[in-house]
Amino acid sequence: MAQTMSLATPLSRPDLRAALRRAERPNRLRALALALPALLFLIVTFGAPIGLFLTTAVRNPEVRHILPQTVSTLDQWDGQGVPGEEAFAALAADLARAKENSTAAALGKRLNYESAGMRSRIMSVTRHLGSFADGPLAPQFIALDPAWADTELWAIIKRNGAPVTLYYLLTAVDLGQDATGGIGRVAADQAVFLDILGRTLWIAGLVTVATLLLGFPTAYVISLAPARVAGLMLLMVLLPLWTSLLVRTTAWVVLLQTDGVINQVLLALGLTTEKLQLMLTRFGTVTAMTHIQLPFTILPILSVMKSISEGQMRAARSLGAPPLAAFWRIYAPQTLPGVAAGCLMTFILSLGYYITPALVGGPRDQMVSNFIATYINRDLNWGMAAALACLLLVMTLSIYLAFLRIVGAERIKLG
Repeated sequence: MAQTMSLATPLSRPDLRAALRRAERPNRLRALALALPALLFLIVTFGAPIGLFLTTAVRNPEVRHILPQTVSTLDQWDGQGVPGEEAFAALAADLARAKENSTAAALGKRLNYESAGMRSRIMSVTRHLGSFADGPLAPQFIALDPAWADTELWAIIKRNGAPVTLYYLLTAVDLGQDATGGIGRVAADQAVFLDILGRTLWIAGLVTVATLLLGFPTAYVISLAPARVAGLMLLMVLLPLWTSLLVRTTAWVVLLQTDGVINQVLLALGLTTEKLQLMLTRFGTVTAMTHIQLPFTILPILSVMKSISEGQMRAARSLGAPPLAAFWRIYAPQTLPGVAAGCLMTFILSLGYYITPALVGGPRDQMVSNFIATYINRDLNWGMAAALACLLLVMTLSIYLAFLRIVGAERIKLG
């Protein structure tokens, strides 16, 4: 009897949840085992390289490895006045070893980021080390270049003796450190990165609005068209996706140039009396990016529109609603998940554009990605490139999370 009552006693809610978890555990383990190869592949080929690259935004090995004695000596310096003779002697010994190892140029390049002229100073001392006379080295350094008597110069060397640095990340947001380590705004003529960031957001926003204005009516027409016509129209929407991004951008170069197709058509129709400057302008950049991003906005909206019953509009009309009121109050609100997904996708993809602004845009249309490429390919400044990449990544994730919080993840539908 007691055993029967025990079996009939219902489980409490925590016990029931635990029993369900135990029952589902084999299924979860099998699913994890199936997904594990793909996860490992993504981690090894995608996550790890990107993570390693982003760490260069804070890694600072040059000064510590090339000037070990100098860094050790400056640890005892209070930052007031010029360091003592032992600091100059340590620097001379380190630079002599750097000359033998051919690392002086790398040291000068790193310090030159924070103080213009440091590379030439380092190389000058390296060349003249053999001609230094016996005796105190401090006067000889200062005689060679009075900048060696500058407290801030030695503060920069000391600060960069740490294994990590905030220099790149601070520079990416137009901030810098002074001789005492305090953080403040850089000079107005050097504050460029926040302007670039604002420009990137502005262009991405313009492209998003343009694709929505063009994509929403296009998706609406496709959703109402007969099956054969809708299939043909959808093919035309998808056609650009089958072409290389470089080819599509180059096509816009041909269209927008001074003697291009657009100017010839405008002149032939008498709409203008002279050729317009369409290349290397903000208009050209936004136009080309809008064309490239248009399918990414149309497809999510079209997917949602196809799921909306046509009977709802007919019911609204039969109840006396005007066509426009029925559209905006019944139909349009149901398309918001697709609109949200399309706009979010277009905006985030537009933030990382590189090829199109580089070919079609002018100097005032270059976005964050263009400067990342410049620092990697031309300047070989991987730290600054990684810092800008971190800034772009944080900005993208912040926008995505804010969007999810405002709109709601359950309302976003990609298909």
